[in-house]
Order: sequence, then structure tokens, then C-alpha cells
Amino acid sequence: MHATPPSELPTYFLSHGAGPWPWMGDNIFGLDHSHLRTSIERIPQEVGTAPTTVLVISGEWEADEFTVQTNPHPPMLYDYGGFPEFTYRIQYPAPGSPAVAARITTLLGEAGIRVDTDPHRGYSHGTFSPMHIAWPGADIPVLELSIKASYDAGEHLAVGRALAPLRREGVLIIGSGSSYHNLRPTDPHLAARASRQWDDWLTAAVTGAPEQRSALLQNWHRAPGARVAHPREDHLLPLMVVAGAAETEPAQRTYHEDSFGGVAVSGYRFGNPNTLPEHLITHPATHGEMRW
Repeated sequence: MHATPPSELPTYFLSHGAGPWPWMGDNIFGLDHSHLRTSIERIPQEVGTAPTTVLVISGEWEADEFTVQTNPHPPMLYDYGGFPEFTYRIQYPAPGSPAVAARITTLLGEAGIRVDTDPHRGYSHGTFSPMHIAWPGADIPVLELSIKASYDAGEHLAVGRALAPLRREGVLIIGSGSSYHNLRPTDPHLAARASRQWDDWLTAAVTGAPEQRSALLQNWHRAPGARVAHPREDHLLPLMVVAGAAETEPAQRTYHEDSFGGVAVSGYRFGNPNTLPEHLITHPATHGEMRW
């Protein structure tokens, strides 16, 4: 039996790391995931009680319309390549949540936002990798919501606003993507420099005045280094949803690597800003091809 959740849960944006890394050890492809692991392990303690359900907006799932997973027992999607054979047999057998999926459909419909359902969709690695670290027992229901192929930041912020009531219903909302997602930059030195400019801007926008945050995020592409960090913004859009769901609340950076494969990456928590002080963790430069 899970404890009664607090009146309102925080929301999170995670830079979810390389494919199925939790099953491979913390150092793969020259990338040290140990600090990312620590930041995700802290989530249950920061939340303070077990959520009734975890909703993951995954940058690994893109659809023509926002689409919610309704499968009561989602299968696994091994949506990565070049990993060891055993990583295509791993399991994260958390139950789905058709009831929360129905609630999401209602909330988005009431906000005038079209939403589709998918009864067959399984868990992407953007969901099962971080969830395996946060709740390894797979005993909390989990479901995914896609991003929309329009890539419109304002639409994704609006989805977050519409889903905000879930936070008072015991649902933990997590955006899973990456604050930096350019897997094959033409110039690694330019990428490193641009990633730091972008990371500085993004952190200032997220952790600054809440009343200014949505406008800044909606115009993210104008920021220094933005298009080097995100040639395609699929892995950034989950941030818009979780920011919209906690639009008036302060945020903190809960994870930071200064040289993750040569670039800077971060993660953030929105709401409940005083549960723990901000932890800024840096790691010596490591270099390797990012493949997730």
C-alpha cells in the first residue's frame, strides 16, 4: 500500500542518458553516468512519498498528435542500436494506467487540445531506463505521453498547463529527453562551447523568475547555442510540458555535468523548491560518441 501523496507533487525534466545504460554500468561509450544515476535515485526522497502513477513525456515518442499510452501492461520498446545483445531482453514490468490515460484525455479535451490513444505502445528507453533507477521494483504504474510532431513549444507548454491537476491527484509528471541532443556535431569544439552557452541560458531561464519562464522557453531557439544543442528539439520538448505543469512555481537544477561526452547537460525540478538544496555536480571531461 502506498502512502497518501502530498497535496501537489513536483515535476521533473531528466536528461535520460544513453539507451539502456542502467543495465550496463555507469560508464559506457566513454560517458560516466554515475552523477546522473545519483540525481535520479534522489527523486523518491525529494518527492517524499510514492506517487500513485508516473506520467513520462518521452522525447523518444513523437506522433502527429499528442498520444497517450493506454496499454495496461506495456511491452518493451528496444528503441536503440549498437548495444549488447542482452539489452534487447531486459524488462521493466511496471503496470500501465488506463485510468490515468483516460483522465489525461479528459483534461486535454477540456483544454481544447486534441489527443489520441495508443493501446499497443510499449515503454521507450526514455521511460524504462530512468524508472529502473528511481523505482527498481517496477511497482508503481507508469504511462507515456508522446510529444507532437509540430515541435511547437507553445503547444507543449499548453499541454503541461492542462495536465497540472494531475499533480494534486498523486501523479508524478516527468519529462524525459536531454538538455543537449546533438549526437554527431560536425565540430566537437564548437559543440562543447555552444553547449555551455546554451546550458547557462537554459538554466537561467528555468530557475529565474517563474513569470518570465514560459515566454523565454517558447523562444528558446533564439538563445545562444540553441540550434547547436538541438538541431531537432524532440528531446527538449518534454521540458516544455513539465514547465507548463508548474508554470507559476520556482525551479531548481538538480543535475549537471560540465563535460558529458564533451558537452554540458542538466536536469531540473519544478515545484517544492525547498525539499533539498540545489546540487551542482561536475565531472572531468570524457570524450566519446553519444549514441542514444
